[in-house]
Amino acid sequence: MSTDDWLTDIRTSYDTVAISYADQVRDAIAGHQYLRAALALFADSVRAAGGGPVADVGCGPGQVTAHLHRLGIDAFGIDLSPGMIDVAQREHPGLRFEVGSMTDLDLPAASVTGLLAWQSLIHIPDDEVPTVFGHFHRTLRPGGPLQLLFHVGDESQLKTQGYGGHPMKVHVHRRQPDQVAAWLRDAGFEVEAQMLLDPVEKTSQAFLFARRKLCQ
Repeated sequence: MSTDDWLTDIRTSYDTVAISYADQVRDAIAGHQYLRAALALFADSVRAAGGGPVADVGCGPGQVTAHLHRLGIDAFGIDLSPGMIDVAQREHPGLRFEVGSMTDLDLPAASVTGLLAWQSLIHIPDDEVPTVFGHFHRTLRPGGPLQLLFHVGDESQLKTQGYGGHPMKVHVHRRQPDQVAAWLRDAGFEVEAQMLLDPVEKTSQAFLFARRKLCQ
């Protein structure tokens, strides 16, 4: 399958489920203390790096972007799905959201102080991850923090239905934190910490906290 094919499947799937997905995740951050803590830590890291714009890549309906904004961070959202961007703009008027892809991130070099990708890397095939991390590295200022949240595991599954029972066609790639950390180091990042959520559950998720090396 070509890159255009699986990106089209992702875009179409999330356009289809955008409203139902937004309804499902709207209160997720408010109801989960570890999500709030991770975003507070990220916001502190952005301020410590001098402040400035922050890219929420794969922002979906914008709930993470909006939470960062409430923490005083100049955050904007990017998502592959125009449907998701429409929902984000409607639910969070006044914030900046735009259509874009992490596989071809249309941002100037060293233009953001921080970057995060929550549950958006999960649809990127292994062989495309280095390209994505290369874009993250290029876009971040030296010393800028990066935060990832992703599903933990060793398998990939095709998701054909979700979020209100709507049809979807996306592969969900579960990965071990050590593998993702190795890709980050290869791309020029320093990995500072990792955290597992629900570590004994099949639905475990992992945070990775990293930053672009100052010397690169």
